[in-house]
Amino acid sequence: MTGVVIAAIVPAGGTGSRMGHRRPKQYVTLGGAPLLVHTLRALVGGVDGVVVVAPADRLEATRRLIARHRIPRILGIVAGGAERQASVWNGLQRVPPEARWVIVHDAARPFVTAGLVERVLAAARRHGAATCGVVVQETVKRVREGLVESTLDREGLWLVQTPQAFRRELLWEAHDKARRDAYTGTDDAVLVERLGARVAIVEGLAENLKITTPEDLRIARLWLTRSRSDRAQ
Repeated sequence: MTGVVIAAIVPAGGTGSRMGHRRPKQYVTLGGAPLLVHTLRALVGGVDGVVVVAPADRLEATRRLIARHRIPRILGIVAGGAERQASVWNGLQRVPPEARWVIVHDAARPFVTAGLVERVLAAARRHGAATCGVVVQETVKRVREGLVESTLDREGLWLVQTPQAFRRELLWEAHDKARRDAYTGTDDAVLVERLGARVAIVEGLAENLKITTPEDLRIARLWLTRSRSDRAQ
């Protein structure tokens, strides 16, 4: 594929052990299709191509799945690493060198919208890196061994989501430094922050749920049923 300016990496290499399924959570069915398929369908409209990072033992099965559901703009399907960060790094190797922007989005967030992708990308174009999230509304306490240690000031606190967007060279430098330093971060934005670069944040979506537990899946199925019902009316 040529002419790739905006590439996405979808890390889908985890085991999803908290879901309690034999299959990794990204392959669990939601409304007649696996979570991964829903996520890719929602994402591909806003990018020029997607690299999917799958478990090493499910590469061929993932290729067949994507072909069966006719997902377009797939740049490649590569094996994941031991951790999410390693999986994103593996995916970054497959991003075409002409790509100027890279979006990273969790496979288990199937309710991403084209509008959210564009808002994050617009902020990244201004600042070099951007993420999305929602402002913390509830009281936050630090707890140790079942006892409250302190209550945190929630002013300025956000719950961070994906997609996150970066200049390709900036994301590469951030991951390369993290590898050299043996540092593991909880998201890609924190790796960029370690370089001293600024990361913008835009308002995310409450429904941009990361499906991690059986309860998350139950909520997602309710949302999907309601959405389809609304469209049918």
